[in-house]
Amino acid sequence: MLKIWYDANIDYMKDAPSYFDNVYEDGWIEDAFVKEMIQDVDHCTVVSSHVIESPIFGAITPRELSGGVKVLILMLKDDSFIYNMSNCGDNCAKWILKIAEKKDLTVYLQHIMQFEGTFTIEIMNTEKIVHNPQEYVEGLLEAEEMEDERKLLV
Repeated sequence: MLKIWYDANIDYMKDAPSYFDNVYEDGWIEDAFVKEMIQDVDHCTVVSSHVIESPIFGAITPRELSGGVKVLILMLKDDSFIYNMSNCGDNCAKWILKIAEKKDLTVYLQHIMQFEGTFTIEIMNTEKIVHNPQEYVEGLLEAEEMEDERKLLV
């Protein structure tokens, strides 16, 4: 299940793309699911764990992937931190849900990401479970109100 902390005062990984550059493993890049994410989000084809073919830049390494794909890979492969989902664009939303189908995934979010269809997401600030885009946006707005009130009390 996907669990979202919305603009909350929690510890989270602030620079996941740089962290990725220092910790990714070759095997992560060779994973079929990761290859599919890279193709869909960055429009790049994994040739090997060290060479990725970009239609714009030619041959690149995993370090030159977009920040969004790097965060997706970390969400899938490294449970060391809560990652900031706001490092990802809306083109990553479906992949975040797919990762959350494979395992419980707790993330941090600072903006309203566009999710489509039906899903199961828990807004951690309010402990509410939402199942569609309307409930999701309402849940985030409620969490934002709650966080604003909390900040006033501090």
